[in-house]
Amino acid sequence: MTSNNQTRLPDGRALGYAEYGDPEGRAVLFFPGAPSSRLLHPPEEPTRALGVRLIAVERPGFGLSDFQPGRTLLDWPDDVIAFADALRLDRFPVVGISAGGPYAAACAYRIPQRVTAAAIISAVGPFDRPEVIEEMPKVRRLGAKVARRAPWLLRSLLWLVSNPHRNPDKFYEHIISGNSEQDRALLTRPEMKSMLMQNYLEATRAGMRGFARESIIVSNAWGFRLEDITIPVYLWHGEEDLNVPLSAAWYMAEAIPNCRVTFLPGEGHWLILTYWDRILAELISS
Repeated sequence: MTSNNQTRLPDGRALGYAEYGDPEGRAVLFFPGAPSSRLLHPPEEPTRALGVRLIAVERPGFGLSDFQPGRTLLDWPDDVIAFADALRLDRFPVVGISAGGPYAAACAYRIPQRVTAAAIISAVGPFDRPEVIEEMPKVRRLGAKVARRAPWLLRSLLWLVSNPHRNPDKFYEHIISGNSEQDRALLTRPEMKSMLMQNYLEATRAGMRGFARESIIVSNAWGFRLEDITIPVYLWHGEEDLNVPLSAAWYMAEAIPNCRVTFLPGEGHWLILTYWDRILAELISS
């Protein structure tokens, strides 16, 4: 694992990234959720076993990646192309989990000449329908409504309710409490708590500005139609996900033309920790 890497983009901004798995293997780009950094990653053993070089890329404003004022969802594929060129990657699959899902979808739509397939896991869907917001947990519903109606308040709100630096233990208790029973069993493991707390602290090392911009982006119109995606997409979602409503996954599954869907009964938001071997094997088979 190499965990403290940066590459420079043509406009001078830095993108932070970490690599996991087989350094000589097939490259797969991994887009974590929010607030998340390059330190969040699925289990390494299946990654190595499948001969994959997993590259976790931080979006602007998180970790080692410079903030990008006014960025949009469709700015990300341009960053991905520049990043891939810097690492001399030609074509590659992408994986997006939770808030990283829209970014995987954006790449599938915008740069099919570079992206071979996309896995969208436990992912936030478009907020085009009111019920998608209303079915979210109370705190997330409030954040989405502020992001849509009063975005100038969002940074202060996140600092108060979602800042791991204020009280790390209380923050993690809050994270656990908002998950399903299956997820809580995973997240209370000492090794998981260690990785996730390092991840959250690193993601917000420069403050909440990046998280606020991210929330605004995913809570508003994405700027493209899912129906216009042409490459294979693999969508995975737990039926007991208490973070992202199942209706969001159904919406995407019905809209994306070449979408293979796996709904998992009894599984929650963190299914990637248990099913990563199956997800990755399916993705690289494309």
